[in-house]
Amino acid sequence: MIKLKKLEIFNDPIYGFINIPTPLVFSLIAEPSFQRLRRISQMGMSYLVYPGAHHTRFHHALGCMHLMQQAIQILRIKDIEISKEEEEGLLCAILLHDIGHGPFSHAMEHSIVEGVSHEYISLKFMESLNNKFEGKLTTAIAIFKGEYPKKFLNQLVSSQLDIDRLDYLKRDSFYTGVAEGNINSERLITMLNVVNNELVVERKGIYSVEKFLMARRFMYWQVYLHKTGLVAEQLLISILKRAKELLARGEKLACSDALMFFMTNKIGKDNFTESVLNRFASLDDVDILSAIKQWQNSSDFTLSKLSEMILNRELLQIKIKSNPISPEKLEKQRTIFMKAYNLNEQDINYFVYSGTVQNQTYDSKKQNIKIINDNGKVTDVVKASDQLNLKTVSKITTKYYICYPKLTV
Repeated sequence: MIKLKKLEIFNDPIYGFINIPTPLVFSLIAEPSFQRLRRISQMGMSYLVYPGAHHTRFHHALGCMHLMQQAIQILRIKDIEISKEEEEGLLCAILLHDIGHGPFSHAMEHSIVEGVSHEYISLKFMESLNNKFEGKLTTAIAIFKGEYPKKFLNQLVSSQLDIDRLDYLKRDSFYTGVAEGNINSERLITMLNVVNNELVVERKGIYSVEKFLMARRFMYWQVYLHKTGLVAEQLLISILKRAKELLARGEKLACSDALMFFMTNKIGKDNFTESVLNRFASLDDVDILSAIKQWQNSSDFTLSKLSEMILNRELLQIKIKSNPISPEKLEKQRTIFMKAYNLNEQDINYFVYSGTVQNQTYDSKKQNIKIINDNGKVTDVVKASDQLNLKTVSKITTKYYICYPKLTV
């Protein structure tokens, strides 16, 4: 009797069938800490703006792994040496690069824990898994940290033209329906090469790079920094902050055990132990939404009102300006709603506040995107392009916003 080998595949709406290349990768995907990514939204609260944006970090991680397989294949065809160990290191590094995200991804990055980035937590997860898998992730960790001797391997995982960006722009564009973000990631990968141990793009791929940079600019202003998504994320942060405040006063609030731990303990880098990591691995979007559903019935007006705003999509009004918000305008709104809601000087800050958002398409001071010309000379993409203007794409654009409740008649 012939025993057929079972082929492990995922069906992805962007790329079609994605195959799982090695037993180690398959085992990592099966880990509870990775399966948790199915319950972590890729785009935070953006589904309140774009109803289709319900895809998860799990989708994104698998998509990145698929694109990395393509990149490795292309570079090998061009006689770039990538060993089997380095290949598995790349695949594991990109698969796990976002495993440290907390509930609603970037929206709550510094709300659950303080001053601890998702990259730091991803590294903690990778180190823990490396112990479990007896050192098989050592190469992946070196690549993830940007410390591997072959610089181009590090750049494939983290740079201004990395596999992470090639997937999330295309994926987020697809799920939001914002066509301006749709890039040709396959074309960009096909144009990759390596010169002096660094990743470069062949000259004929320059138009795809231009499109990539412009798509990134559009997606940030149109999607990632959309004013409705922005105010929803601010509300989410405010809800957690208020709940922590009430718990510190000794008031009773219901939520999951995992969430309660982080609500009642101040966790930073200095005390982010293996035990804390295991508790963090129990947290996902479900914990937050479940808590908010209960907190909408809280006796505390502020917590109750903020929770209702999120659940019913009755968000704060937000105005975005090119110039800073004047203190007089802010104070005027504070006075109006302190009376309307009967709030004190401290609690009104949850409903009326100002802030800033920034966007930079291309950081010329970081690892540049380099173009290799037909004569072998390597130049920065902005110098090589007749479409891109360094001043325009490198400029940090700052916008200012003010949030306040909507007046009900």
